Amino acid sequence: MAARKSTRTDISSRFEEEVFETGARRIAGIDEAGRGPLAGPVVAAAVVLSPGVSISKLNDSKLVTAKTREKIFNEIQGSAVAIGIGIVPPGTIDEVNIYQATRLAMVQAVGQISPPPDYLLIDGPISLDLAIPQLPIVKGDRLCKSVAAASIIAKVTRDRIMMELHERFPMYGFDSHKGYGTQAHRDALKRYGPCSEHRSCFKGVRD
Repeated sequence: MAARKSTRTDISSRFEEEVFETGARRIAGIDEAGRGPLAGPVVAAAVVLSPGVSISKLNDSKLVTAKTREKIFNEIQGSAVAIGIGIVPPGTIDEVNIYQATRLAMVQAVGQISPPPDYLLIDGPISLDLAIPQLPIVKGDRLCKSVAAASIIAKVTRDRIMMELHERFPMYGFDSHKGYGTQAHRDALKRYGPCSEHRSCFKGVRD
């Protein structure tokens, strides 16, 4: 199905409501975190919410503070019908490229939900090789409730992973930039070279 755009600017459940009317009952929103960084995994989440559930301050993970993300994360954990998480490490990203690694992480996340979802709402113009009806939604993390919830779960999960990696590789400052290509990170790469958690296929690392 072609990616769908919306002119709405608030987090809505209308996508879930429209799909619910077709007979689907386990509708999973899917999003990822970590496509752009020079280091660390790409993480995807799939979240099934109950119809009509209210989650305070839910929004695209990029639009809320780290402290607020943690609060929303906990609320989603306590109210979601099901949550699946997929994590694809840098080595696999180097093997298959970041786009395919993102799709792989999303498939892993869906695979963790049991019983499986009967419909997928996916952030961005992306589709998955799964025998499940699906709808890509451009900027879905800002427009669709379950996709926004998935963006929070994926982002907080990945940030926690990067904090753990900081303990192993403190010289890179993963605790502050989470692997993104900040000037401080690039300076550290020049000084120390890449570690096993860097993506060697990315230009900022390869150079």
